[in-house]
Amino acid sequence: MKTLFKNGTIVNAEGSRTADVLVCNDKIKLIGENIQSDKARVVDCTGLLLFPGAIDAHTHFDLDVCNTTTADDFYTGGRAALKGGTTMVVDFACPNKGESLQYGLELWHKKADGRTACDYGFHMTIDDWNESIKGEIPEMIRQGVTSFKMYLTYPAMMIGDGEMLMALQELKKYGAIAGVHCENAGMIDALIAERKAAGDLGPAAHPKSRPPMMEAEAVGRLLKMAYIADTPVVTVHTTCAAALEEIRAARARGQKVYVETCPQYLVMDDSLYENENYDEASKYVCAPPLRKKSDQDALWKGIADGEIQTVSTDHCSFTVEQKRLGSEDFRKIPGGMPGAETRGVVLFSEGVAKGRITKEKMCEVLSENPARLYGMYPKKGVLQEG
Repeated sequence: MKTLFKNGTIVNAEGSRTADVLVCNDKIKLIGENIQSDKARVVDCTGLLLFPGAIDAHTHFDLDVCNTTTADDFYTGGRAALKGGTTMVVDFACPNKGESLQYGLELWHKKADGRTACDYGFHMTIDDWNESIKGEIPEMIRQGVTSFKMYLTYPAMMIGDGEMLMALQELKKYGAIAGVHCENAGMIDALIAERKAAGDLGPAAHPKSRPPMMEAEAVGRLLKMAYIADTPVVTVHTTCAAALEEIRAARARGQKVYVETCPQYLVMDDSLYENENYDEASKYVCAPPLRKKSDQDALWKGIADGEIQTVSTDHCSFTVEQKRLGSEDFRKIPGGMPGAETRGVVLFSEGVAKGRITKEKMCEVLSENPARLYGMYPKKGVLQEG
C-alpha cells in the first residue's frame, strides 16, 4: 500500500521544509519535491503541517486505583491518543507489592495485546526492592523494558531512600533509566492531618496538602541520590518553578537530568480547586496538583529553553461519578486527569500559536525527545527516509 502526502510542511526538531512524502507499507520510502507514484493514494497537504507521530510516554490505562479502575482502557485510551495525533504510548506495568515484575509485565500485556490500534510499550513500576526484584531487572530489559518507575510518595507504591539508591545503582549497570514521582510522603501526611483536623475535606484542601516546595524537596533529594549513584534520571510530571531550580542545581553539578511536564500544568492553575461545585473542582484533582500561573510561565520557558525534554499527559482518567467517591473526603478522590486526545492541540494552540514555542520545539518534546529517551529513535520521532 502506498500513500503520497503532497506539498505539506514537514516538521522535524531540527527544522521544517515543504516537500512530498511517499509512504510504502508503513515506512517512509522517499521525501522530495514533485514525487510521482502510480497507484498511490494521494493526500493533499497544501497549507498543512506534517509532524511525526507523537509519543505519549506517560499513560495509565486500565489501572486499578482508589478502589476503582481508570475510565480508559487500552481500547478507548488508544483511540483517544490516535485522535490526538499520538501514535505510540508508553504505559506503566504496575505489579503490587509482593508480586514479581514478570507478573506485572504479563498482566499489562493481557490488558493491551490485541486491544488497541495504537503502538505501545511499557515502563516497569518498582514498588518493592529486594534480591528477587533485583534479579529480575536483566530479564525485563531482555523483554524490551528499559525504563522503570519509582515513587517517593504513596505508601502502596513507594520505596525508601536507601532502596531507591540501590535501585538506581542497579539500573545503571544495564543502561536503564528511572522516572521518579517526586513528592515528600511524610510532609503530605502531616499536612493532610492538619486539613482533617480543621474539617477542611473538600477539593480545595488537595493543593494545600501538596505544596510546590514539597515537590521541589523530593526532586532535590532524588537528584542527590542520582548524584551518588552516578546515573541519569527522569523527573516525571514536573509542575513548578521550585522543582526546576533543583534541576538546574543538579545540572550545574554535571548531572544528566531529563524533565517531563504535562499539558495540565501548562494551561491550568490551582484556582480551579476553589470552585464551590464539587463535580467541577474534583475534576482537577491530580498529583502533583495544579500550581500557580507563574509556574506555568516557568514551564513554558523551560520548554522553549530546552530545560524540559518531554511533554507527556499522565493520562489517568475518571468519570464524574468516580470522582464523587471523595465527595466527603478529598483523600478518596481518584487522582488523575485525561489528556491523550488533546495534548497536541494544547501544545499547538497555547504554545506555537501564541509564540511561546516553535513548531519545531513542539515536535521535539512530543516526538523526537521521547523517541530518543526510550529507545525508539529513529524508527519513531522523526520524518525521514527509512
